[in-house]
Amino acid sequence: MAKEKLEKLNQVPYFKNVEEGDKIFGLVFGKGKVANVWGDGYYTFEIEYDNGYTVPYTPDGVPGWSGKLDYQTVFYTEDIDLMNLDIAPAEKVLSVKKIIKLRDKGKLEIRCPSGIWTQTEFCPGYVMEEYLENNKLHLFRKAK
Repeated sequence: MAKEKLEKLNQVPYFKNVEEGDKIFGLVFGKGKVANVWGDGYYTFEIEYDNGYTVPYTPDGVPGWSGKLDYQTVFYTEDIDLMNLDIAPAEKVLSVKKIIKLRDKGKLEIRCPSGIWTQTEFCPGYVMEEYLENNKLHLFRKAK
């Protein structure tokens, strides 16, 4: 275990040389550009996404919107292969009651603004609230 921690400390952060204007793809919010680079600190840069969201990130690409995530959710556009990601439309539109029931059981997936399906706990809560408030029920499905 100590060896793994030491190896992680010796790794070079993915966004060590990030610059304003770099093209980025986030698994949650989709395409965007680096809007600000702050240098030292826990969050070192901020991405402004094409759909209007703005999110700060660590040098390892961990987002600032969730304390639950401790892994990279954003990549340089040229480094990601979108062909392997699940972006198919939902086969069935769920009712609000069914959405809540599946969420409580941990069996609900949400289509992120990027178009990728993921478990609801890996998408910011305000996205789910926005979808429900605007009756966008087609953006939820039972987990596969």
